[in-house]
Amino acid sequence: MQKLIEAVRGARHVVAMTGAGVSTLCGIPDFRGPQGLYKQPDAERIFDIDWFDRDPSIYYRGAFDIVYALADYTPGPVHVALKRLEDAGKLDGIITQNIDMLHQKAGSSHVYEVHGSGILHHCRRCGAEATFGEIVAMLKKGGRPEGSAGVFVPRCKCGGPYKPDITFFGEALPEEAFLKAQELSISADVMLVLGTSLTVFPAAGLPRLTLQRGGNVFVVNAQPTPIDDFCAGRYEDLSEFADAVLAAFPAPAGEKES
Repeated sequence: MQKLIEAVRGARHVVAMTGAGVSTLCGIPDFRGPQGLYKQPDAERIFDIDWFDRDPSIYYRGAFDIVYALADYTPGPVHVALKRLEDAGKLDGIITQNIDMLHQKAGSSHVYEVHGSGILHHCRRCGAEATFGEIVAMLKKGGRPEGSAGVFVPRCKCGGPYKPDITFFGEALPEEAFLKAQELSISADVMLVLGTSLTVFPAAGLPRLTLQRGGNVFVVNAQPTPIDDFCAGRYEDLSEFADAVLAAFPAPAGEKES
């Protein structure tokens, strides 16, 4: 990893882009993996906005054990390493395709969730806002969804269902986050692509913006990506990446090691 570390040291602008591999290190199932959410019956309906508006219980039944269990997970080695880079003044921001909120839990300040997240939920009728914690509390009070009937759906005082600010199929990506992600990608001397195979567009096209502007892209991912032939460095082990960053950028004196 020495080439990657030296590139980060010498860069003026570094950005990280993270995907599911970063989350699976924490024990979170890959939504697209063999046991993932997309293998469930009616999976195509769970994150579909038209189906949500018809019957929000489809989403809450399908997402209960995955999305609302995210509160129980803690940041993994990559989250900690990226926070260390930020503390060292070597990371402009994190572009993430993940919805698990673990970068924020790790303390990272500049996180751009290009597929949204459940940090906030909004009522589909009146637009009222609720936090992830408030929705989790409602779900715990309402009980675990079982069977095909009687699924508890968190609702606003007006009666409308709360929907997470996750980008569902049929919705546009969050404009502000994606525009910032594009800006970061264009300005980056170095982009670190971590735990994503770059198959879901338009987010998958962001590293190409860095390459087109003459920046260096380093990929750390177990599976091949479409830009491997154009990378400045290609690695497979995310834990090795995290260890290299933490060794190269020690915590400030007096700060407790993560």
